Order: sequence, then C-alpha cells, then structure tokens
Amino acid sequence: MTPSLPRPTPTQLAWIVACCCGVAPLFASHLLPLVDLPQHLHLISVLHRLDDTSTLYPEVFERRVQLTPYLGFYYLVSWLSWLVPLETANRLFLAAYVVGLPLALGFLLQSLKRPTWPALLALPFAYGDSFAWGFLNYCSALPLALLTCGFFVRAIDDAARRRTWALALSASLVAVLLFHVQVFAWLGVALPFLLITTPAPEGPTAVKARLPALLGVVPGVALFVAWVGLRVGEPAEIAPGQPWKSWGPMLSKENLAWKSFEQNRDEFLPMLGNMLRDGSDALAPRVALGLAALAVVLAFVFGRAHREGPVARWRIVGLAGLAVLLYFALPFDIRGYMYYLNTRFAHLAAALLVVCVPPVKPERAAQLTWLGVVVAALTAWPLVRGFSSFDQESRALVNLADDAADAPRVMGIIADTGSRFMTHPVYLHASTVVARARGGLTNFSFALTPHSPLKYRGAPPPTFPSEWDPRPWAQYADAYDHFVIRGVHPSQLFGPKLEQGYFLAGQRGDFFLVRRR
Repeated sequence: MTPSLPRPTPTQLAWIVACCCGVAPLFASHLLPLVDLPQHLHLISVLHRLDDTSTLYPEVFERRVQLTPYLGFYYLVSWLSWLVPLETANRLFLAAYVVGLPLALGFLLQSLKRPTWPALLALPFAYGDSFAWGFLNYCSALPLALLTCGFFVRAIDDAARRRTWALALSASLVAVLLFHVQVFAWLGVALPFLLITTPAPEGPTAVKARLPALLGVVPGVALFVAWVGLRVGEPAEIAPGQPWKSWGPMLSKENLAWKSFEQNRDEFLPMLGNMLRDGSDALAPRVALGLAALAVVLAFVFGRAHREGPVARWRIVGLAGLAVLLYFALPFDIRGYMYYLNTRFAHLAAALLVVCVPPVKPERAAQLTWLGVVVAALTAWPLVRGFSSFDQESRALVNLADDAADAPRVMGIIADTGSRFMTHPVYLHASTVVARARGGLTNFSFALTPHSPLKYRGAPPPTFPSEWDPRPWAQYADAYDHFVIRGVHPSQLFGPKLEQGYFLAGQRGDFFLVRRR
C-alpha cells in the first residue's frame, strides 16, 4: 500500500494559498507589462543564441568578459530557457522571486527567533514601482539579501553549524552582487549592524564566535572591491545635460540628482502599489501596513510569547530603519552610473517594516498567518484583472512580429508609450518585442550599458540621443530596415516615401510596421 502524503497543517496551507495568489498575476498575460522587460528578454535571447547564424546576433554582439552585476538574472533565465521557452523561463524565474520574498523574510525572522507569520504581509511589495519599471535584477536580489542576513545571524549564534552557515553566507552574498549592486549597498550597513547586535552563545565578548560570519563575507566583499575598481576606474564621458551621460565627476553636485525629503515622503506609499491606472493595486500594500500596525497593538494586548534580549529585540527594527534611511538619504540619480537609486529602497523598507511586530503566543501566530492570505488575495485580484486587460491590448504588438522579416534591424518610433490599463510607459521598448521574435536588433539596447553581459562587436547602431524622444529618427533611418510605430500614422512620418522606398507591412491595433523595400 502506497503511503499517503502528510496533510499540510493550517499554517502550511495558508502559506501555499498565499504564494499561489502571489504568482497568479504573472500567468495572466503573455506579454508582462514591465517597461524594461523587452530589453532584458532580448539580451537573454542574444546570450542564448549567440552562435545562431540565422539571427544578427553573432554578427553584431559579443560577450562582455568583465564582471557585471546583472549576470545572475540573465544567465539563470538563459539556462532555464534550454528547458522551456524563454517567456516561460522568465515567468518561472519571476514566480520564484515573488514567492522568494516572503519565504526569505520568513527565514530571516526564524533566524532572529521571531514568528514567521508577518512575512506573508510583505507579498504585495514584490510588485509596485520597481517591478513595473522592469528593474528585475534589483527585485530578484532582495530575497537573496534577506537570506544573507539570516545566514549571517546563524553563523554567529548557531555554534554547532557555524561553518555551514558561513559557507551559505559566502555564496548568497556573492549572488546578491551578481544580481544588483544597490541591494549589496544595503547589506553594507545591515551586516555590520547584525554583527554588533547579534548575541553569541559564548557571550558578548567572544570574538572567535564571530569569525566564521566575518570570513563568510570576504569573497563577496573582495568581488565588490574588484567590481568597483573596474567600474569607477573607467573614464566617464562627461556631457552636461545629455541623457545617460555623466554631467560631472561621479559624486559632484552636478552629477547627483536629489529628491526633497517631502517628495520622498509623499511618494513612499504610492511607490508600493502603482501599476494599474484604476489604482486598485494600491489597496494591498496599505492593508498590509495597516495590519502590521494592528498586530503591534494586539501583541501588547495579548502578551508576547517570550521576552527577547534588550538589544536583540530591536534587530529587525534596525534593519528596517536602515532601509528607510537609504530611501531618504541617497540621491535619486548618479548620472552615468546609477539611476532610480533611492526610490528602489521603498520596497525593501516596506517589506521589513511590516515584520517589525513583537512576538505573540504560538496559537495567536498560527491564526494571524491567515491575515497574509487576505493580503495575498488583495494583491492578486486587481493585478490579475489588470494584467489580463493588458494582455488583450498588447496582443497586437506580439502579432506585429508576424509581419516582419527574419533578422531585421528595427527602429522604434514610439510617440505613445502608454497603456489604457497600466500607469508606466510599458511600450517604450515595443520595437524590441519584434526584434527578439525575429532574431534582429533595435536602435536602443542595454548592450550599450556596462552592466550588461553583452556588448556590440563594433560601433552600435546610430540612433537618437534618448529612446524617450524619437523625433530625430529621420537622421538615422538609413541604418534600419524595419520601423515599429505607435502614436502617429506612418504617412505623417514618411510622406511620399511610404509608397517609394518603404511600405506599410502591417497594422495590428494601434501599432504599425513599416519596412524598407
């Protein structure tokens, strides 16, 4: 007789239901409404098919041999796409990220000897502004950073397995850097804080007890120093006023763009749920924060299960405070190096804030886990509806690739980047969708940036200074044979040439494809 699988406990069932709700939006649309995702998928496709002579990839691109912080996302999805189609590989990776955020936060809470139930309240923060922009390297580094903190704590207070936890710490810290350096920056203040505040069984003055944790960070720190030396050592092109260029020396006032305290304060909550035009996705983050605040009150009313040490009890609050500090203290842009710098920390800060709940009795913790299911459902329902609506709208762009030739050189003339359903300019990189489907290239690619694992073999295709302003397109049109257009009719752009050197190859919805004869 085959033994039956053990039935999940109510707490385990709550986690399963919440995680299923959390990933549901990712499967509601063929083309996910993330601004930079077409660029990421195009480069992953290039990485995966770099030797495919039926594409332009081997002719135009080559691997960048130096260390870059985006290696983790690109290579993992590329390897996964050997097993499943690229879109599916990316979707599975993103599902792992969404589920990984509360799971990693639960691991950190457990490492701090706190109940794990508040971790599910962080699920809405897997989405929001950074996710909508397609900052997937940054987003996917967040669970890894939380795991790193958990490993660091255990490498100090778990005397029997310090070496094991130190090895895990070493691997996770390197992984964080290989995904995104900005998350590594938070660990640069979080780990020293944990080093000081985490008690060792041997006593507060036992230096030896902390050596495994300190040794565990050495590979990651060494790799970071090497990366900084390579990146900062490169001469920056200073071009005041020009997009994607430095406006002065790296940390000069000319090169730093700041938001005011008031602007950061006013934007904090909206950043956590701002993907849908109807604003319905803003509810879940606010409910999560409200429930966390309510749980603080309930914890004091019903009493805590145990009293933590006078310093250790504030560790999770300190980690949240450090994330909040980076959100308010860092510049918005370091031109030519990092963009949207401080804003991205809103998601990390919110995820840590909702778990700053005093421990409650175990039976209360089991009941409170179901609050996470409520939050997960409030996250999933509006996003599934919004993503489904976007799917119907964006099918026109996906189908436009059928009207293109193989190995095209595509220019995007996207005068209207917006969607009827999404708040962000999700069609900014629409031309890249067509180029990837047919093995071609576009006029703008992240291969231009030093954080990409790929670069151009020779000079990049000529294009207008910023992909946000395609008005000078005619100056560079001779380098392309396909033109993806939205927001203006091709006849207004090409005039009589539309019947001579060019022709309208297809129209799908409000997208046009013009090809050279």
